[in-house]
Amino acid sequence: MVNKAFIHESSYVDEGVRLGNGTKVWHFCHIQSGAVLGENCSLGQNVNIGPNVRIGNGVRIQNNVSVYEGVEIEDNVFCGPSCVFTNVTTPRAHFPVHGVYAKTLIREGASLGANSTIVCGHTVGRSALIAAGAVVTKDVPDYALMAGVPARRIGWVCECGRKLAPSLRCQCGREYEEIDAIIRKK
Repeated sequence: MVNKAFIHESSYVDEGVRLGNGTKVWHFCHIQSGAVLGENCSLGQNVNIGPNVRIGNGVRIQNNVSVYEGVEIEDNVFCGPSCVFTNVTTPRAHFPVHGVYAKTLIREGASLGANSTIVCGHTVGRSALIAAGAVVTKDVPDYALMAGVPARRIGWVCECGRKLAPSLRCQCGREYEEIDAIIRKK
């Protein structure tokens, strides 16, 4: 079977990269050796995918994003323009870590707003919504709406992306319940 990924002529894809069918790699991108991207992903202009990074299906990475080794992105995640990932908790130029990176996990359906920063070593929960410019410094629960520096939970969001009312019912018909400050779909 022929892989139907699109790679713009200005982009570089190193040996040992796997791109899923329907994935599009736009202008001036670099995907490094060992990276695996699922089906139907889209990488905007000037995206860098580090070595050995795993990215699921249906992921949208907007312009000017670098996804460094140690970061894993599950299915249907949106990474807004210029969002930032880190992978070393105490970086020093004169004490390199030589491949020892803190793991960062972005769970299925999460959205990271433009210019948001995800400090390494944390998990962003399923369908969570990180506001533009927010700085995530701790784990984020599923469906959390996070904003500020440092990011704090200011509400809950539905899987569809709308902010949930206090009843935890969404206009789209989905319902949630809160147990011990965590919500889940009914």
